[in-house]
Amino acid sequence: MAGRRALGRRFGWLWGAYAVSAYGTGLGFGAFPLIAVLVLHCGPAQVAALAASGRAVGAVLAVPLGPWVEYLRKRPVMIAMDLTRFAVMLSIPAAYALGRLGFAQLLVVSVVVAAADIVFKAASGAYLKALVPAADLLVANSRFESTTWSATVVGPPLGGAAIGMFGPVVTVLADAVSYLLSALGLRAIGGGEPRPERTRGPRLRAADLLEGWRHLLTHPGLRSLFFNSLAFNGLVMASQPLLAVLLLDRLGFAPWQYTLAFAAPCVGGLVGARLARPLAARFGPHRVLFASGVLRACWPLGLAFVRPGVPGIVLVIVVQLGLVTCCGLFAPLLATYRLDNTDPDRVARTLTAWSISTSASIAAVTALWGLLAAVTGPRTAIAVAGVLLLATPLLLPRRADESATARAARGRAKRRWWAGRRDLADPRRRPDGMVPPPR
Repeated sequence: MAGRRALGRRFGWLWGAYAVSAYGTGLGFGAFPLIAVLVLHCGPAQVAALAASGRAVGAVLAVPLGPWVEYLRKRPVMIAMDLTRFAVMLSIPAAYALGRLGFAQLLVVSVVVAAADIVFKAASGAYLKALVPAADLLVANSRFESTTWSATVVGPPLGGAAIGMFGPVVTVLADAVSYLLSALGLRAIGGGEPRPERTRGPRLRAADLLEGWRHLLTHPGLRSLFFNSLAFNGLVMASQPLLAVLLLDRLGFAPWQYTLAFAAPCVGGLVGARLARPLAARFGPHRVLFASGVLRACWPLGLAFVRPGVPGIVLVIVVQLGLVTCCGLFAPLLATYRLDNTDPDRVARTLTAWSISTSASIAAVTALWGLLAAVTGPRTAIAVAGVLLLATPLLLPRRADESATARAARGRAKRRWWAGRRDLADPRRRPDGMVPPPR
């Protein structure tokens, strides 16, 4: 199993820092929609606009940051992004305590956090590729994915209980503190990190801004997975604020019921992440990636049929269990494939391009679905998203694509073979000094 392989002390600190941040995010699950609905009394359009605008503007701000991160030491960048998120998240409970919290502040904080998230993910992916051998990348990504889902299992119920006892912004405070602890954990990793060398001069060029997208769109396997992820994530995430409105406002679910319905099924995500490596070893990474990518698209349509009371909670739990199990299996395989097929000198730009595109697509689809929900109602909008999700497996790559590591190994073997042929044909290099007879 992935959890039994030792990856070293430095990876242990990196994993620990990620775990602290993940559990803080789990505690703050759905905090912004909850505050918008319960404190500021926002409607579906405003809640959707909050989710959409934060991602959209954050993605625009992050466009020049990918090339910038590429040529910097990654760990200081990660620490800086953690401290940035700590500061802006802390402003929400401070404003709430002073009675000055407003919708505009939620928008600003969501924008800054979205941009910092993109930069952090780009730097952490490049740092992980340099820290962990290629053969252990799936192990490392499975551990991160397992941590994400275990935090989601524990965090939202505790967050819901904390909201009931201490108010709606206490989980935001916990999330802010988790970023500070994550920064301290990253600082404790220690060790030297060489500064990447610039290959195209000291100034940022327009071509550097587009390098990540160029790599994604010219690589056949990454291109298919890129468009599949854009469509899937956009439609799934667009349904989340509408589902919050449907469950909390229209159907009268209590906050603890809402968080429980989404937290309990996350055990499936933990199981899926833990199974990624053994299943990939037995059936091949591409088969498992394709199968889990198809299966994860089949579940969200069921959320359109949720009803009040216990049957509604059970339905949400069942649908979410199937969805997150498949997502937990798919995500570490996707992350490993993406790192395997990206050269070290363009990892940050590629991950930035992926994150920016994902945020932009989620923002666009969320805004569109907010308008659709305002016209037709949240249930209809959720149903339309579920139907469209059934078509997303058509974008998955149909055949296995050789990784960059495998291609390099094959190239080295081929060069050695040709070198051996030349040695056989050259009498100066043959041990017996004789030329082999012609065939």
